[in-house]
Amino acid sequence: MQHFAPPRIPANDLRPGRHWYATAASIAVVLIVLGVVIGVYRFSNVIDAVDTDHHFANGETVTLRLEPESEKTIWIRDQEFDQSAAPECSITGPGAPGLTDPGTDVFLTRDETWNPLYTIDVQRAGDYEVTCSSHALSKYAIGDSGGIFAFAGWLVPAVALPVLGIGIGAVIVLVTAVRRSRHRKRLLAERHGSGDGHPATPSPVPSDG
Repeated sequence: MQHFAPPRIPANDLRPGRHWYATAASIAVVLIVLGVVIGVYRFSNVIDAVDTDHHFANGETVTLRLEPESEKTIWIRDQEFDQSAAPECSITGPGAPGLTDPGTDVFLTRDETWNPLYTIDVQRAGDYEVTCSSHALSKYAIGDSGGIFAFAGWLVPAVALPVLGIGIGAVIVLVTAVRRSRHRKRLLAERHGSGDGHPATPSPVPSDG
């Protein structure tokens, strides 16, 4: 019995085009890279969030050059972060600067833990003086508003973007593959009169002998 190979359909004749595979890969790569960039950027920021190398003690005054969008925070070393120590700070400078509740966060070094004490709120650019005191031998430092908790919040988009990119890419690849397969079957049926992808068996030719 003679077997016939199924007819071949050129890949370029199938729709959707194969460029959708490249599109899927591009979307996945872009979102993965974006997630990694966000994670690395925020991690580098949280490492340097608090300037613990330039701390100050009770009664000492530090001078800061601040802008309205500076978003600086006064941090206190964890050993002294106790209500019984009653730490307090004051700020003087242009306009009416204020100190507000920073919320809950934490900053970690190799051997110390720091907690936010006050967020600095200024309305005008200029030089400001900050002084703190408490009933303990407290240590203070100036830093950014975000610590470990803020970094954890940024981990959500940093992880979600790569997952989303992989998911979107996989869906596009799957849909493209299924539709190209269906299109191939339809072309086989149209060109060869057989929906199963095999040509009709030719009728035998009578021999003259």
